[in-house]
Amino acid sequence: MRRKRVGLHRRRVRTICILALSFVIIAGCSETIPISSDGNAAAQAQALKSVKVSKVTKQKIGDPLVHAADVQSSVQFDIVAKAAGDIEAILKARGDVVQEGDVIARLNSSEAKFEKEKAALAVQTVQDAIVKAKERAKKEMDNQKRDLNDSIKKQEQALNDLTRNYNKTKNDYEVGLATKVQVYQMEVQLRNSRTDLELLKDKLARLEPVDTTSELQTQLKTTQMAQLQVEQSLTYLEVKAPVSGVLTELPFEVGMSIPAGTKIGLIQKLDPIKLKAQLSEEESKFATGKSEMTYYMQGAAQKSKARISFLSKVINPDTKAYEINLDVPNKDMTLKPGMKVWLQLTEDQDQIVLTVPTYSVVKEGQDSFVFVLTGDTVEKRLVQLGRLNDSTQEILSGVKEGEQVVVSNPGQLKDKEQVQRTAVE
Repeated sequence: MRRKRVGLHRRRVRTICILALSFVIIAGCSETIPISSDGNAAAQAQALKSVKVSKVTKQKIGDPLVHAADVQSSVQFDIVAKAAGDIEAILKARGDVVQEGDVIARLNSSEAKFEKEKAALAVQTVQDAIVKAKERAKKEMDNQKRDLNDSIKKQEQALNDLTRNYNKTKNDYEVGLATKVQVYQMEVQLRNSRTDLELLKDKLARLEPVDTTSELQTQLKTTQMAQLQVEQSLTYLEVKAPVSGVLTELPFEVGMSIPAGTKIGLIQKLDPIKLKAQLSEEESKFATGKSEMTYYMQGAAQKSKARISFLSKVINPDTKAYEINLDVPNKDMTLKPGMKVWLQLTEDQDQIVLTVPTYSVVKEGQDSFVFVLTGDTVEKRLVQLGRLNDSTQEILSGVKEGEQVVVSNPGQLKDKEQVQRTAVE
């Protein structure tokens, strides 16, 4: 029994010694065997994240942006009766296209006709008065001429008689039958007679008719002006279209009496015609800076350009939008109020933009980022997003064409992190 116990103890001790020796040998080997450098690189490469990248390219993001617009008249004109009267005839109907100067309605006014006759009579009366005044003036002048001619003849006769008497007195003085005083007196009488004759002749030469019609001429002008006003008012009995357009209102009937100044209709001017739309703040950016814009009718293949006549710079507090107006030539009246057309806010070339795959964009709150691969390092870039089209995202700023963005699990990357590229999409 004792021998069995000693043998068992010896076997245990021998086993323990063998195990201890084995551990010593293993430890010694691990300290003397070097680690391979290739194995280090492989381990490090196995630790880097593998990424797929896609190039930033320009491509069509979608069809041009459009917005519906209402067709409206460019301006509206009231048709106003400038004269009072009874509606004698209505020559146009509501909805008719009228041209400037077309007669819309014709009025009848007995008062206007009476005023016309009265004005004509006043003019004729003054004209007759002027004729009579001229005739009287002519007769008076003729009488004055006749009287002056008679006076001149008498003066000439008297001058002849004085000349003979003067000669006789002078002869008597030479023979002593007359005094020197008598001769002198005859000379004075002769000289005075000659002077009187010259005055009469001069008066006859300067004789002119007296104008007694100046006041009548002024009166005639006044009555003629009044007559012109009456005749002008008679033309107002024809109510004409002030502009070309569509007659949209005409609420009167034949036989109705209307005072002067009555609005009898409304014309909407259609050439040019106006396109009006309300744009959102984002849409208004596409119109800012443009002088014209493309428009087209629903379902029509043809597109045209029109001038932008107004673009609001301030948002309308009621509509919460920016108003835009386009003036469109419309000679053939193709566009009419009430129709709708499409405004093309962008052109085809505007749709070619910088894009990245949608799943390359990382959102952090209100900001958006992409990871750009540069060598073996990724750079976290803040980007401004534009339009979205399915799996394609427009980038307004932050990257350049040709750069490579990470598309595989970008949300797991960090800025300046080293990666290994596995593929390019």
